[in-house]
Amino acid sequence: MSSVTENLKHVADSLPAGVTLVAVSKTKPVEMIEEAYRAGQRVFGENKVQEMVEKHERLPKDIEWHMIGHLQTNKVKYMASFVSLVHGVESLHLLETINKEALKAGRVIPCLLQFHIALEDTKFGLTLDEAREILDSEAYRQMRNVRVAGVMGMATNTDDEARIRREFRHLKEIFDTLKRDYFPSSPDFKEVSMGMSGDYLIAVQEGSTMVRVGSSIFGARQYNV
Repeated sequence: MSSVTENLKHVADSLPAGVTLVAVSKTKPVEMIEEAYRAGQRVFGENKVQEMVEKHERLPKDIEWHMIGHLQTNKVKYMASFVSLVHGVESLHLLETINKEALKAGRVIPCLLQFHIALEDTKFGLTLDEAREILDSEAYRQMRNVRVAGVMGMATNTDDEARIRREFRHLKEIFDTLKRDYFPSSPDFKEVSMGMSGDYLIAVQEGSTMVRVGSSIFGARQYNV
């Protein structure tokens, strides 16, 4: 059994039922993704649209591709025909663009609202008030080709487990608030995407339904695709 297969099994076995594992394959070669695919993995995450498009063209079509990085509006059109979930929606303008391109593709694209829960200013994301502005807007009410499926956030990059836990707990509280106020009867609003290689077990304890794990599966070394 190779390292990717072993690592994937280790991570998958550590997750409780109902938590989706997104194998973060950014910068990794097709061969490594194929190995994970052969081991049973079907959900992969990329942070660059062009790279995701190239891999989608070369790999099996039952793979679910998740866009997990900061998404520029001018890149949405390239992935609208196949992307399974957009994790990082942090503006009404981006949501409008995804809706427009999904309409052209004849699809409804599930999206997560990204929240800024970390200390670092480099992290993108909404505040709860900004999310309310989006969900209360007439523009959002008119959208038919996007579906808000939950929330996403990244904790501070720190060894302070208590801080990480507080930040994840805060995101879960945001999810619960939005569920209560905007999606009380929607079974589609269900995802809390939080947790990466270094902190996904904490995230699961705090209510994550979807973890994004890369280096713990594929290793930390960077590859050219």
